[in-house]
Amino acid sequence: MTTTLTDHVTKALTKVPAVTLGFWIIKILATTLGETGGDTVTMTWLGETTDDANGNGYLIGTAIFLPLLAVLMFFQIKAKAFHPALYWATIVASTTAGTTMADFATRSLGIGYPGGSLLLFASVVAILALWYRTQGSVSVNTITTPKVEAFYWATITMSQTLGTALGDWVADSGPGYDGGALIFGAALAVIAALHFWTRVSPVLLFWAAFILTRPLGATIGDYLDKPVASGGLEISRPVASAVLAVIIVLCVALFPQKAGRHPGQAA
Repeated sequence: MTTTLTDHVTKALTKVPAVTLGFWIIKILATTLGETGGDTVTMTWLGETTDDANGNGYLIGTAIFLPLLAVLMFFQIKAKAFHPALYWATIVASTTAGTTMADFATRSLGIGYPGGSLLLFASVVAILALWYRTQGSVSVNTITTPKVEAFYWATITMSQTLGTALGDWVADSGPGYDGGALIFGAALAVIAALHFWTRVSPVLLFWAAFILTRPLGATIGDYLDKPVASGGLEISRPVASAVLAVIIVLCVALFPQKAGRHPGQAA
């Protein structure tokens, strides 16, 4: 029976990639694409702005990306093995949907960046708490059933949404987009140091890093496409999104893409 359980766990884990340097590089690129891609639809194509969120751009953008995310999550959960293209497409969809949902919450609903960030943080904590209460662990090595994988993707999607609001909050509080990127980059460096040189829970550090890569990508994305007067480079959003998408495809093709043990997995 022990062998059967081990085989079952190993088979389930082939659906998620090993956490390597390549994983984090692609994750940051994906979160940056999520920012520029979401803004391309809501701002460039639908005409929404950060100063006047009285239109329906963010709501329409959310209505576009959420069904796409739901479809990709369905196929990801139904898959019997790890498929790099499917996994990263789902990640990109979650971060793009997270951009439009966060913008809708903080701007269209008028609760602001602090309110939106706190609300979304509470949502992430609630999902993780429910996951832990029902399954006894929030480590990704426990992804052996569709229910647990649903918790995994729900946490990821909500963390992407939180990261967008948090990135906007920090950037607009004074540091700007480039300063915000430096702040979140430094925070990730601290997490990396804790991972290599301390005994802090790898599971806690994984989720902390996963959440913080989103505001890093959000501030980088905003720095690329926001107007020069607002502290950005004013690169075309569709062009920036297309370039990022090509780079991600190349990284997925060139970096080793294999299933592996995530931080915190038992031996």
